[in-house]
This record gives sequence, C-alpha cells and structure tokens, in this order.
Amino acid sequence: MAHAYIFPGQGSQFPGMGKNLLDVNPYAEEMFDQANEVLGFNIADIMFNGTEEQLKQTNVTQPAIFLHSVIAYKTLPDAKPDMVAGHSLGEFSALVANNVLLFADALKLVSIRAAAMQKACELNPSTMAAVLALADEKVEEICAAVQAETGEIVVAANYNCPGQLVISGSIKGIEIACERMKAAGAKRALVLPVGGAFHSPLMLPAKEELAAAIEATTFHKAGCPVYQNVAAKAVTEASEIKKNLIDQLTGAVRWTQSVQAMIADGATHFTEVGPGKVLQGLVQKINKEMVVDGVN
Repeated sequence: MAHAYIFPGQGSQFPGMGKNLLDVNPYAEEMFDQANEVLGFNIADIMFNGTEEQLKQTNVTQPAIFLHSVIAYKTLPDAKPDMVAGHSLGEFSALVANNVLLFADALKLVSIRAAAMQKACELNPSTMAAVLALADEKVEEICAAVQAETGEIVVAANYNCPGQLVISGSIKGIEIACERMKAAGAKRALVLPVGGAFHSPLMLPAKEELAAAIEATTFHKAGCPVYQNVAAKAVTEASEIKKNLIDQLTGAVRWTQSVQAMIADGATHFTEVGPGKVLQGLVQKINKEMVVDGVN
C-alpha cells in the first residue's frame, strides 16, 4: 500500500493562487521572497493580485505553478512519499519532493525552461488540440499519416487518461489532424488556447537550452522513485533523471502509463499537491479503485 504524491502542470493556474499558503506555511513568505530574487520579478504579486491574462504567460505560469506546488508540499507535516510524479512541468515539483533538486535550483531550471519554451513558440507558431473518445492507437496512426502526407509536424503529446489524448504540432498540421480525428469517430477534436506545440519536435530549440542548464545543476540522491513522463517507470539514478527531464520537452507526457506503472508497483493512494484538481480526476479515470485527495 504505497502513497504517491503527484504534481500538476501548466493549465492549473488561477488568479489569487498561493495566497492561502502564507497563512499555513511559516516558510511561505521566505520562499516567495527567494523566488522573486531568483526570477528577477515579483512573481508573488502576480500570483496573488495578477489577472488571468498575466498568469497565462508561460514565463509566469510555469514558476507560479511550481511555487504553489512546492510551498504547498512543504506545509505537510508528515509527507513521506513512496513515489512521486509530475505532469510535464510538475516533474520539477516532484523532484523537489523526493530531494533530487533543491528548491532554488529547481526554480532556476523552471525559469530557464519557461523562457526557452516561450522563445521556441515565437520561432515556430504552433498549437495543440485535445482529442476525446478515440483510441490512442488511432490517434497515433492519424498523426503519422498527416506527417507523411503533408510534411507538417503532428504528434501525440499528452496521454492524459484513456480516451483523452492531446496532440501537438504546426497550426496547419493540427487543423488537418483534427478533421481526420472527427471523421474517425472522435467525440471532440478541439484546438487548445496554448502558445505553442509543447512536447513535440518544435520544442527542439528549447530542449537544447534547457539541456545545458540541467547538465550544470547538481542532482542529489533520490529519496524515493520518480515516475517520469517519457519513461513511465520508476527512476532513481541521477543521470537517467536528467536525460528524461531533457527529453520531456520534445517527448510525450505518458501520464496514463506512469499512473498505471505506479499502481502496478503498489500505489493505492494518490495525493495531488498544487493548484487545481485535474490530476485527481485523471487518476480516477485511469483506475476507479484508487484513493485520491489533494493539497492546495
């Protein structure tokens, strides 16, 4: 009976996020001040008082969600995870929770990642789309066919839960793929309001920039296994964790497979730490028998 702690990614932000943590965590103010210094702007002020539009900017969104998640985790008096995982950006929060990364080091990497992804988005206008109620294999088949026939980039990017997959690629490629998904029986194939094609080859420029920063950062001994997005299995070796973290920018988020692997390895209780409840819902769709709760 293992207890897994899981951490959300981009999309779970909301105005006023993290303000409640000042009342429940004696270290929260100090951590927000440290974050303001590392980032070079007042992230706490944007989180507490900023608009939805301000929070949507990638260079704000990613550190904001990371901060909320890690500070919320630090409020837990007796958190002893048997395993951890994070959805995309959430993997950095997970690596603080299992002691692989120090808070300040992880925050710097998140900041570099966000800025690099923003630049990659501006370099190659691109997007993502959610595909509902179509088998993963069929989605993969359509993406491959569109790429082969048109030369446009379209790949499966987020395996969120059975029947919910997000594809990523060029604007034209995604438009063509969405039409074919609907023709193949998808309940919905909806272009998402995102700034670029995350977890696709179009993020290669960002991957190269992040790789240099990750290689220069000290990764410590894991307190428990992390189930990384691209591997979907337990990982504890620092060199493998680094490689998977780098590959994640252009590789798929295999969330369904990661949760299934955690369950196979004994997880019965999942606690989502951070803003929102998205991951709790996904875990229940993957396996209804799991105990799920959240801390935010």
